[in-house]
Amino acid sequence: MLEERPSVPEPTSPHPLPAARGALVFDRVRFAYREDRVILPEFDLRIPAGQTLALVGTTGAGKSTLAKLVARFYDPNDGALTLDGVDLRELSSPDLRRAIVMVTQEAYLFSGSVAQNIELGKPTATRDEVVAAARAVGAHDFITSLPDGYDTDVSKRGGRVSAGQRQLISFARAFLANPAVLILDEATAQLDIPSERLVQQGLQTLLADRTAIIIAHRLSTVAIADRVLVMEHGRIVEDGSPEELTAGTGRFATLHAAWRDSLV
Repeated sequence: MLEERPSVPEPTSPHPLPAARGALVFDRVRFAYREDRVILPEFDLRIPAGQTLALVGTTGAGKSTLAKLVARFYDPNDGALTLDGVDLRELSSPDLRRAIVMVTQEAYLFSGSVAQNIELGKPTATRDEVVAAARAVGAHDFITSLPDGYDTDVSKRGGRVSAGQRQLISFARAFLANPAVLILDEATAQLDIPSERLVQQGLQTLLADRTAIIIAHRLSTVAIADRVLVMEHGRIVEDGSPEELTAGTGRFATLHAAWRDSLV
């Protein structure tokens, strides 16, 4: 494994990005995991700094691929993806990881205390900063109710706390990291309805004042977005605010109606 060559190489002369704003641009991006299966044929998208964008679509539409390109897990085959006008391939790994953070559907916690797990977002953080991050996303009350509060060992993979609590801890970690761009890849997919309600307020705090990309099947999560993209076969088929698309007659309106009926 140590001899494996990275598929996303470090730039030889990285472009400095000390304070990212979060403006993202896909410029004629083409991407395929295999040449015979193109995921994004030629993709153009502008996401202004500070906008919360929700991605909706069937499995295989390209939503997670888009997120992985933003996080630079992969590079485009053609075209360019820029952050504040700088190609992601020109950014050093430390600058890129400071600017862009991803929270996945499985909130992974490591063995150690609650505080240590939150500190992963900013290893130099003080205890006051850790507590402030937990308060911001609504995690402080349940943490202080644990046997040793912030010093409680979460056990292997966070087995000592519930799924909703693990997700709140991961939100506190991301809040402490304070990225310019936050990606939520099905971050509430594995939660039941009570747990989802528990994290909704923390989610809104986490998204404030930063660029956010939300991939979600649950339309309750999509509703907090400024803008919704409906994707199909690597292309954008609908683009608008949740209110605009819900009032229309397109795919999102149909999805929303089905979701609303399922709650009755």
